[in-house]
Amino acid sequence: MGVPEDQEYMCRALALASRALGRTSPNPVVGAVIVKDGRIIGEGYHLAAGTPHAEVHALREAGKEAAGSTLYVTLEPCSHFGRTPPCADAVIAAGIKRVVVAVADPNPQVSGRGISKLAQAGIEVEVGVLQKEACRLNEIFFKYIRTRLPFVALKTAMTLDGKIAAVSGDSRWITGEQARLKVHHLRDLHDSIMVGIGTVLKDDPQLNTRLPGMVGHDPVRVIIDPHLDIPVTSKIATTAQKQRTLVFCKNEADHDRQKQLRAAGMEICPIAGQSDLVPLDQVLVELGKMGLCSLLVEGGGEINASLLDGDLIDKVYWFIAPKIIGGKQAPGPIGGIGIPWMKDARTLKTLEIDRIGEDFLITGYVKEWC
Repeated sequence: MGVPEDQEYMCRALALASRALGRTSPNPVVGAVIVKDGRIIGEGYHLAAGTPHAEVHALREAGKEAAGSTLYVTLEPCSHFGRTPPCADAVIAAGIKRVVVAVADPNPQVSGRGISKLAQAGIEVEVGVLQKEACRLNEIFFKYIRTRLPFVALKTAMTLDGKIAAVSGDSRWITGEQARLKVHHLRDLHDSIMVGIGTVLKDDPQLNTRLPGMVGHDPVRVIIDPHLDIPVTSKIATTAQKQRTLVFCKNEADHDRQKQLRAAGMEICPIAGQSDLVPLDQVLVELGKMGLCSLLVEGGGEINASLLDGDLIDKVYWFIAPKIIGGKQAPGPIGGIGIPWMKDARTLKTLEIDRIGEDFLITGYVKEWC
């Protein structure tokens, strides 16, 4: 929808919004551009939750020139009081003549109200210009606001013959340096990161974000550890004072051990379950209650299988290295008992294939929210 001129300015607004990816949770990323007589007179984007919204930044830059102009905004202006005043009121007060909205607010409690408020004030409103692109940019927000569950992205890296480690257990490194850097960019975009205790014991990861020349965002670490086997000497434990760490265990996990790990700075989260495993669907519920809107999973085959079996994965980042190592006992990216019939296999949607250095990255969706 929209004439080429509208699409051009909305592209600019989307580019502005993307600058804040990973920084606005639990809010969406939003960009705004104000145009008058074919000239951009104001623009802005939402920087972080609790700070002014994109429209406010753009209106401040435009000043009195905003009267009679067109506002392009990637998400419907809010019409309610939250941590900041309603943007719709500010748009009306500025004398904006026309508002072009990429996509309506997905929150069923407020969706359409901002648009209606603008229209009732006599402002011409058009909705749907680059809607798909705007929704995809905020796919995390779209899922969370509808379900109060985090958007789950599974990242894995395997050899050409489908192995995530050699038969010895060695997995450093399957992919090259550029692919590993891409993973750190993914960590930078997500609220939280999950692994199982097996990965902690085998690899002793730190699960932080390391981006050369940049200050990265460290995601909240989520460790699935039914019996609290995590060593107090592990990198996870020794850095828990610096990086928030949640350890999900069984209800009956040793209470003295719980106290010991809490003293090290970890948050211990017991969960009831009928098996010897921590129910991952309940873990997601708890993460959602904490306001963690997205989860990047970097676990092994069993965690990956449990998530897939529970229909808990939304998106995958699947790295493939052009290496062959073989071995019947070498592990693959998805464990468990597997799907018995090909007709029941999960088929990814909206695939993208990219070359990352010497490796390949397949990105696709198990479930789409746009």
